[in-house]
Amino acid sequence: MAASSFQLNIPCSSANIGPGFDVIGLALSLHLELHVTIDSSKPSSQHPFNCVITYDDQSNSTEKISLDPEVNLITRVALYVLRCHEQRSFPVETRVHIVNPIPLGRGLGSSGTAVVAGVMLGNEVGRLGLSKDRLLDYCLMIERHPDNVAASLFGGFVGTYLNDLRPEDVARKEIPLSEVLPAPAGGVDTGKQPPEPPLGIGHYRKFDWAKEIKAIAIIPDFVVPTANARNVLPTTYTRADVVFNLQRAALLPAALGTSPPDPDMIYLAMQDKVHQPYRQTLIPGLTEILQSMNPSTQPGLLGICLSGAGPTILALATDNFTEIADRIISRFASNNINCQWKLLEPAQAGATVQY
Repeated sequence: MAASSFQLNIPCSSANIGPGFDVIGLALSLHLELHVTIDSSKPSSQHPFNCVITYDDQSNSTEKISLDPEVNLITRVALYVLRCHEQRSFPVETRVHIVNPIPLGRGLGSSGTAVVAGVMLGNEVGRLGLSKDRLLDYCLMIERHPDNVAASLFGGFVGTYLNDLRPEDVARKEIPLSEVLPAPAGGVDTGKQPPEPPLGIGHYRKFDWAKEIKAIAIIPDFVVPTANARNVLPTTYTRADVVFNLQRAALLPAALGTSPPDPDMIYLAMQDKVHQPYRQTLIPGLTEILQSMNPSTQPGLLGICLSGAGPTILALATDNFTEIADRIISRFASNNINCQWKLLEPAQAGATVQY
């Protein structure tokens, strides 16, 4: 059989939009690309798991990405999906070229995007024919934040929720990745019988998005590890703060889906008391940025929030994009932090495959 090839395109995501902590996500037009070639005319492969990875880092990240298929997150996830369907490795000979413009550890869903890419890759090379709804279950076995992975997988502006899991499902939360690690981490029986995800772990609903609204991503040149951003959050909240976020989360989808957009309504609907106040210690200048900019002081601006766990700032706007970005960048500059910025739009198609 001659060589076959396909390309996967996976959009990045911004989670925790406004008051939607761990609930509301947005796919954005910055895509991770996988260029995959399978040359099954060769009788065998000398490469581990029949897979060769190459990597083109277009994000200027300092973090090193492993090219070992047992270690690389994308191929580890793909191996988990394949092993759930009694396929021990990639087809002979699989070459995966990764093109990544998404900055790592900056709040644009880089790990969630990689998980979606891995699940899609396993589905395609294994010719499994799984639906996107079922692929979401596989994603959530590895990445338990549905707002990121659902946005990248399905595209657009989404609300998400997780079903209550049985104790045995919760207990095996990290098993999929350990299933594809080499011994001793994975053990001598690594991946022989990996746990398939239960049906319907999580669900999503795609909301409307007003055509006038674009997203400005201001990306500082430092990393906030998700674990650190989680550790600063309290274990309990006051009733007043919970109600504050619930009121605004109920309003936000309608506000962002109405054309023409109402700046005052959107600005109010994007306020948050659940995670941003506690993460200001990790992101110099965040408090000043959130307090100093609003539709009255900055024409064109609709709302502003942390993207994911930060440090990226997401500003929604209809006009004056450069001026808005420059004002936020100047705030960071006063704290000796350099930034880049990108003007993005919702990626409505989500994850796609092209043959």
